[in-house]
Amino acid sequence: MKAKTADEAADRRGDGITCPLCAGAARFFARDRRRRFLRCPACALVFADAADHLGRDAERAEYDLHRNDAADPAYRHFLSRLSIPLLSRLRAGHRGLDFGSGPGPTLAAMLAEAGMRMSIYDPFFAPQHDALARHYDFVTCSEVVEHFNHPAESWLQLAALLAPGGWLGVMTSMPDDDVPAEEFLAWRYKDDLTHVSFYSLATMRWIAARLQLELTPIDGRVVLFQRPAGRLLP
Repeated sequence: MKAKTADEAADRRGDGITCPLCAGAARFFARDRRRRFLRCPACALVFADAADHLGRDAERAEYDLHRNDAADPAYRHFLSRLSIPLLSRLRAGHRGLDFGSGPGPTLAAMLAEAGMRMSIYDPFFAPQHDALARHYDFVTCSEVVEHFNHPAESWLQLAALLAPGGWLGVMTSMPDDDVPAEEFLAWRYKDDLTHVSFYSLATMRWIAARLQLELTPIDGRVVLFQRPAGRLLP
């Protein structure tokens, strides 16, 4: 009992760690065998303690294990959860960026097949920094935002890529707004050590308000943001 109490006290010494999204004071939330997680009461972000993040080389090694086949119908069906609602808001010829395209940019290929003009960017597999110097009619970010070590900077970067009226399509697995620690610890999505930032719908609402974007939730994994025409970025 004393050892457990000591461990809990050590965890709670982390209360007040700065949230990497809103810079508020986060609180201890949960711990598994490998990492400690905190939750921010201001923006509802749950995040892994930065002390438990993988180094860049180890992170790249994890991504090299991914085997997403662009010809796999099941994988394409999975990505269609984002592509279908996004395409219903676009026109052929619109310029798009697949941000965090990974080693096999399947979503970009699907959107190009639908008549979009696509660019890709990935810090490991397609570090084409010139792609980040343009504005786009839409940006996709599929299974990427959970990898953001510095989400405040990364989300601002995403919003800055949007032309007026542009769409940002995001896919990530989202826990309930007030998910209890026990349920979070049983959630397999958090077991991937490259997943460090976890967003509920409440967090997505906070992001939309902060970046002055309009939010359209699609389902428990997909949300769309739109930059209103004529509105300046914060």
